[in-house]
Amino acid sequence: MSVLLETSAGDVVIDLLVDYAPKLCENFLKLCKIKYYNFSPVYNVQKNFSFQTGDPIGPDSKESDGGSSIWGVINGPARRTFTADLHPKLKHAERGTVSMATVQSPRDADERISASQFIITLGDNLDFLDGKSAIFGKVVEGFDALEKINDSFCDEKGRPLVDVRIKHTVVLDDPYDDPPGLLEPPESPVPTKAQLATVRIGEDDSLDEENDVEAVEKQRREREARAQALTLEMVGDLPFAEVKPPENVLFVCKLNPVTTDEDLELIFSRFGKILSCEVIRDKRTGDSLQYSFIEYEDQSSCEQAYFKMQGVLIDDHRIHVDFSQSVSKLSDTWRTATNSKRRQGGGGFGGVSGLEKKRHYKAAD
Repeated sequence: MSVLLETSAGDVVIDLLVDYAPKLCENFLKLCKIKYYNFSPVYNVQKNFSFQTGDPIGPDSKESDGGSSIWGVINGPARRTFTADLHPKLKHAERGTVSMATVQSPRDADERISASQFIITLGDNLDFLDGKSAIFGKVVEGFDALEKINDSFCDEKGRPLVDVRIKHTVVLDDPYDDPPGLLEPPESPVPTKAQLATVRIGEDDSLDEENDVEAVEKQRREREARAQALTLEMVGDLPFAEVKPPENVLFVCKLNPVTTDEDLELIFSRFGKILSCEVIRDKRTGDSLQYSFIEYEDQSSCEQAYFKMQGVLIDDHRIHVDFSQSVSKLSDTWRTATNSKRRQGGGGFGGVSGLEKKRHYKAAD
């Protein structure tokens, strides 16, 4: 009597010890038959010791009930667990031993109960599990898959960072009659929303950062830019994090300090109508900071200026032009409009109802 587990780490074939643990084997076989274990995650991986699976959602999810026996699936939560028989001759002596996870029964301290979760050992002579987990099978094929799980990178709870899941279960031989009410699905069910919500890094996601250094660096910069934009949105400097610079504004730098707004507007106006042209100056001294922003009426004029004016000599300085990456003007417009709406509401300080400006000193009597 055997079952094939198709996992994301590889196929595993389990022979069942029906003569020693008939009820445990029946529960496992029927759960496999109804595809109960499909998309169940591997968790609690302890290197060279064991790993655990069998909870369809996983213990990390608040929606998990810990799993159910086949009788609980058919007859309801009242029969979610069953008494597990621990055969005295069966020991966790070799790697690949398969046993049901058990807990002490609330009704009898000497009795242990199981549901659906099971354990597969990753080492030999694990007598710590004897008397705690109920053995019902052993792995006969797929030790390479066990080795992959053993070598997986895990968090502090033993959950692999790259998901390892049971994809399918195939019953190769079943000596038991189906219990009344058992319904075998015609095909493997798709993962539920609760299961998909527990996915971390999918098995198809590549973690080999050495394959493309440029791509990894690009992703890092994009993540950093998104984080910075979100910070600016939170402090009110941006209307929203995804704001993009206008496509009709040109950035001009490396200007001669003597170049004025009027000079630039005259030179760049041959490409189209200019809405604004401003050389940025020091607020205190009024000296040119040698760069400016030119806003065209349409995007095509801006593009023409970009292609034609790169490296052109103006006032003995060879300028550099680029499309603007600044969103300051958009932010100013948004901020002005927002404050205007608040003021219309009246009350408070700065138009915000309930907010009052605090006095630093008491008014003199």
